[in-house]
Amino acid sequence: MRRFSSRNHLVTLNEINITPLLDLAFVLLIIFIITTPMLEQSLDLNVPAGSSPGAAVRKDQVRTIEVHPAGGYVVRGRTNTLAELEQFLINESRIEPNLAVFIRADGAEQYRNIHALYDLFERAQIRRVKFATRSEKR
Repeated sequence: MRRFSSRNHLVTLNEINITPLLDLAFVLLIIFIITTPMLEQSLDLNVPAGSSPGAAVRKDQVRTIEVHPAGGYVVRGRTNTLAELEQFLINESRIEPNLAVFIRADGAEQYRNIHALYDLFERAQIRRVKFATRSEKR
């Protein structure tokens, strides 16, 4: 009879193949790179055309608010009422004094929803507000 040595069994444990682990890490990295820009634009809106360049603002100073056509305001993928949005913006303006707001609204959006936002910005003392536009095709 042949005896099996436990020494050969231990040698194979030292040779772990890390190639599948690296493949998984690269796939996850690519997935996060692709999905990150989609998180900021959660609603499918037809924004109006415009061509005015904005002032330089750091990305960490910007909060994007999407005005939902059916009512409500979407911030970071969560639908908020006007009161919840006001509390959120007041807290954010305390954290970041140079807070800028980027508004994404449909081109056919009712004026009352946008007007309510501007009243909210005045109460929260937010002065840097810009509308999202798409570039005009010439």
